[in-house]
Amino acid sequence: MSTDVRADERAPPRSEAPLKAERSPTTILSVLKMAAPFAIAIGIWLVPVPAGLTPPAWHLFAIFVSAILSVLLGAFPLLTSTMLAAAAVVLTDTLEPAKAFAGFANPTVLLVVVAFLVAQAVVKCGLGHRISLLMVSRFGASPRGLAYSIVLTDAVLAPAFPSNTARGGVLFPVVLAVAQGAGSRPDDPTGRKLGGYLMFCAMASLAVSSALWMTATSGNPIGVQITHDFGLDVNFGKWLAVSCVPSLTALLLLPRLLEKLYPHGVEATKEAPARAKADLANMGPLTRDEWITAIAFAFMVSGWIFATPLHLNVTIVAFAGLGVLLMTNVLTMKDISQQGDTLATFLWLAVLFALSGQLNELGFMTYAGQRLAAQLGGLSWPVTFVTLIVLYVAVHYMFVSQSSQILALLAVFMDVGVRGGVPASLMGFSLLFASSYFSVITPQGGSQNIIFVGSGYLTQRELYRLGLLTTLFFLAVFMVIGVPWILLVS
Repeated sequence: MSTDVRADERAPPRSEAPLKAERSPTTILSVLKMAAPFAIAIGIWLVPVPAGLTPPAWHLFAIFVSAILSVLLGAFPLLTSTMLAAAAVVLTDTLEPAKAFAGFANPTVLLVVVAFLVAQAVVKCGLGHRISLLMVSRFGASPRGLAYSIVLTDAVLAPAFPSNTARGGVLFPVVLAVAQGAGSRPDDPTGRKLGGYLMFCAMASLAVSSALWMTATSGNPIGVQITHDFGLDVNFGKWLAVSCVPSLTALLLLPRLLEKLYPHGVEATKEAPARAKADLANMGPLTRDEWITAIAFAFMVSGWIFATPLHLNVTIVAFAGLGVLLMTNVLTMKDISQQGDTLATFLWLAVLFALSGQLNELGFMTYAGQRLAAQLGGLSWPVTFVTLIVLYVAVHYMFVSQSSQILALLAVFMDVGVRGGVPASLMGFSLLFASSYFSVITPQGGSQNIIFVGSGYLTQRELYRLGLLTTLFFLAVFMVIGVPWILLVS
């Protein structure tokens, strides 16, 4: 561009005008996106405080909702928006500093962060990859068998990974290798079908395995803490007892369902088990670090399961597991220093946890629930229950973060359901499980989806169609099978 301008100094530099025209809309759009959350916060702040609310509650809502919207609009990353929100609530005297920062000492937040660090050992030592290869070697002789190997691998790994994104990072290389090994390529109009089938199986599996285990995603402990305020006490063992029947039913039916929704046209993949066995042979026996990680993981899961009868604190169990891994140098300080994402998670999770809790403490959640309950007044509790769950799932079309929706809406829906006569255990567990399985409804419905979407095996249209149909299937399973089971065992 600069060469052309110097060559003809008599004429205006025509090449620059189109460039400015192309950049201006993008720049203006970016500025508008960044300004929108502030404008929304100021606008809500200046609206007269509704009757039944205190000024701090209304002002905190203005800051909180603008922080969430800034993420949904793509104006700021979640960490940025939460840091700005924390500063705003303290500088405006909306909250005392101790209340704004209370989330940093919350045991649930600490559990999530420590479990994130422990998960790094599973990846680093190769134990996660070994488990994946073992499953493929035993179940990979057909596309459906490969799908079941992916689903089962995810279900086994899930309790050790409080991040479905992290599990996706373990599963994706295996799924990609299996698809390519079977001759499926994204650029092949017909051959890509097998890869697309396996990729979406993995995506959908991550959504349900997150509902199966309390520690399978960072959103679950958040939801547990919120439902605790409504009298529902959930621990690791109770969650598993209630979730196992609907979640395992959905996982077992998922590969068959997706074969109907997305036919791949491949009869067998007989070479996959042999390849996996060869890779396992090359890996050799379990290494020292794998043994230590496996034992530490078994200790942690056992501690979480029997925490109540043994009077153990689940966060301390996680700390103990991390301590063993550090003591034995399976994890090192260098490994931890490289986990910038974990620090970011700790910061935004602690802030949002505190702000969400204060919204409840100041009465805003009750106020919002009363308004929603008024719209559902006169309905029987079963109708109220079904309406709330369907609405809660459908609303996820507008969210790109499971945790954001949990923090913004779970308490409101829980309050409305309980006020409408729905048993607290039924309402709570149904919302907790929905907060996981709705993540596959859109390609951006969960950060873990992006890993598989980026493979190129599925088009956007296919992703939205399969996402909707699969989510409706999950909803049906958790309603038809899950509801009676929850009422029976909770």
